Amino acid sequence: MNIQSIKAFNDNYIWLISTNEGNLVIDPGESAPVLDFLTKNKIELTDILLTHHHYDHVGGVAELKKSITGKVIGPNNFNIEGIDQKVSEGTLVNSCGLNFRVIEIPGHTLDHIAYFSDDNKQPLLFCGDTLFSAGCGRVFEGTFQQMYESIMRIKSLPINTLIYCGHEYTLANLKFAHQVEPNNVDIKKHIEFCKKVLQNNQATLPSSLKLELKINPFLRCDDDKLRESISHKYDSSKSIDDSSVFEYLRKWKDSF
Repeated sequence: MNIQSIKAFNDNYIWLISTNEGNLVIDPGESAPVLDFLTKNKIELTDILLTHHHYDHVGGVAELKKSITGKVIGPNNFNIEGIDQKVSEGTLVNSCGLNFRVIEIPGHTLDHIAYFSDDNKQPLLFCGDTLFSAGCGRVFEGTFQQMYESIMRIKSLPINTLIYCGHEYTLANLKFAHQVEPNNVDIKKHIEFCKKVLQNNQATLPSSLKLELKINPFLRCDDDKLRESISHKYDSSKSIDDSSVFEYLRKWKDSF
């Protein structure tokens, strides 16, 4: 199996997975870069998997569907044109010899889903715009509570899970994370690492859940060090639950 990132728009990543049984793409917001890659490498596209309805994740479906040999698979949203198989929580998807379990993770959008595979020793998660490296998506359609619960579902996955998200936002997210936890050594180290990676025109993704638990404030709402770091920002004399910390952080990030 080989996983390749294909750049789209300014900062989107379309993920191409190639196996001995075929090739699939996840969230093709544009068709042109995918078609260019397929032509250059003389490969044929089998399936298309979608995580949510935003145009920068589905805009290339109509054109790509003309030449696929399989199906377009996506969330149960009738506003997404071209879906052949609508999936929901717990659905098992088989594509190109890989098995994915669908996890519903609303918040960024109400229809948002992720694809999780643990066929191999290395678990994989394709989570669209719900979790980013060192950050998470904006809450557009759902509630902060929904988004928090979705993030916690991701947090409960095996710690060695590789995280494939939809955008190259890592360095910008790390700058916010550093504001939240200025004494977090792991964040400082990863900022320097990502600067070098991006200077070499490489992707900072995939990340890993193990790393995200160290650097991503949205996964650390229960962490005493994070809470102490932001205690001056709210009335720390009052009890505050983890979901409220999450909502506070997300609103802070919205205006950062």
